[in-house]
Amino acid sequence: MNVTRAFTGRPRVDNAGLPPGQYDAGDDWPVLSAEVTPDLAPADWTFRVDGLVAEPRTWDWEQARALPASAYEGDIHCVTSWSKFGVRFGGASLDAFLDAVRPDTSATHVVAYSHTGYTTNLPLADITGGRAWIAWEYEGKPLPAEHGGPARLIVPHLYFWKSAKWIAGLRLLDHDEPGFWEQNGYHARGNPWEEQRYSGD
Repeated sequence: MNVTRAFTGRPRVDNAGLPPGQYDAGDDWPVLSAEVTPDLAPADWTFRVDGLVAEPRTWDWEQARALPASAYEGDIHCVTSWSKFGVRFGGASLDAFLDAVRPDTSATHVVAYSHTGYTTNLPLADITGGRAWIAWEYEGKPLPAEHGGPARLIVPHLYFWKSAKWIAGLRLLDHDEPGFWEQNGYHARGNPWEEQRYSGD
């Protein structure tokens, strides 16, 4: 059994789709948050993209949902060792938001931030080219509040702490700026297949 530091979890099953140190959560979807779940109604939700962009912009709920619909269907992986297979999130591609603000060529990273104040950092290359979404549906239903509803960031190829719940915006930067968990010892990028759980992994 592959055990990584404190992440013991359940024994790994023989599944080629599981990154190292992960187990298949099946129908379970553990609720893990750094903060208390906010009481955030769709009418009060906004999403802003600013920083190194030509035209900073804020979308409200209706404006965001008017963007072309896009969905992610695949797997997600949490740093605490669970994985879920064949999930479906519906929303809009993050590319649609970024196209509207026109990122500067000097932009290399983003800080994603939530309505609760949570932050996480990401290379710009990890959230462009059809690799990230703003999602407000899960399995065809409104995304539950405890899982980030009314809308959350989805970056499924990285550990799920990078997929900020209750997403409020992105700030584009020309440098990497650690977010909440990254300042507390987690890896700057978080690739599940390389077990990038902690700084130094």
